Amino acid sequence: MSSHEIQPRMRTVASTQSEMTEIILPNDTNMLGNLLGGRLMHFIDLTGAMAAYRHARTHVVTAAMDHIDFIQPVRLGDLVTLKSSVNRAFTSSMEIGVKVWSENTRTGAVSHVASAYMVYVAVDEHGRVQKVPQLKPETPDEMRRYEDALRRREHRERENARRKEAKRTIAALDGEQEKL
Repeated sequence: MSSHEIQPRMRTVASTQSEMTEIILPNDTNMLGNLLGGRLMHFIDLTGAMAAYRHARTHVVTAAMDHIDFIQPVRLGDLVTLKSSVNRAFTSSMEIGVKVWSENTRTGAVSHVASAYMVYVAVDEHGRVQKVPQLKPETPDEMRRYEDALRRREHRERENARRKEAKRTIAALDGEQEKL
């Protein structure tokens, strides 16, 4: 898309879906032969960014890994498949859901091994925040994830306010101690 084309005002969840598959090699594992958690987080970040790029059609930066569940280990030699899509778009940020499955290459058994929620912010080439199109959920599952994303955002905002207040309290107490 050229910089002169007008961004659509709304995109569907389906238009943001991304998928990535990797084979787990020795360099990806710990001493037990399990995929390193940090490596899996890297894969999750990449796959989440793909969905965010598809929605925003501009640069995106990772703002938060809101939640991640490691359900079971991924073993050396397994295939790991990650699927992502935008759950909800706000003014300049987007919540992306990522699900991860492993596949035993010998038996074909597939297991859900991890899930994560990521927040990305759209920026231009100079790092200035950009607005993103709205998201149109179409299926009951997409609508549920859309509503859940708002609840998670409200929780993040309350938690950020609580942290700021705790920092102010600590700073005030430190200031009082210096006076003594």
